[in-house]
Amino acid sequence: MPERSITSEQVRAARALLRWEQKDLSREAGVSHATIRRLETIPGPLAAHKGTVEKIRDAFARGGVIFIEENGGGAGLRYTLPRQPPP
Repeated sequence: MPERSITSEQVRAARALLRWEQKDLSREAGVSHATIRRLETIPGPLAAHKGTVEKIRDAFARGGVIFIEENGGGAGLRYTLPRQPPP
């Protein structure tokens, strides 16, 4: 998996963890609902522009989800404390 890449499987798992629907991710990431729907249907690394992937990654990070890169044991995710906006 390319560096900083996330998979459609990770996106679906992260949404389930946060109890987000596709429209919630769309809103939080600033990416169209149609794009989220399309990206989730293609197995493997997200087939999107780097900026789109970063928006999705950042939205999940604000929700407390970080992605674990493939390291021989399989890609995954972890729930942490959600990021708090600076005061």
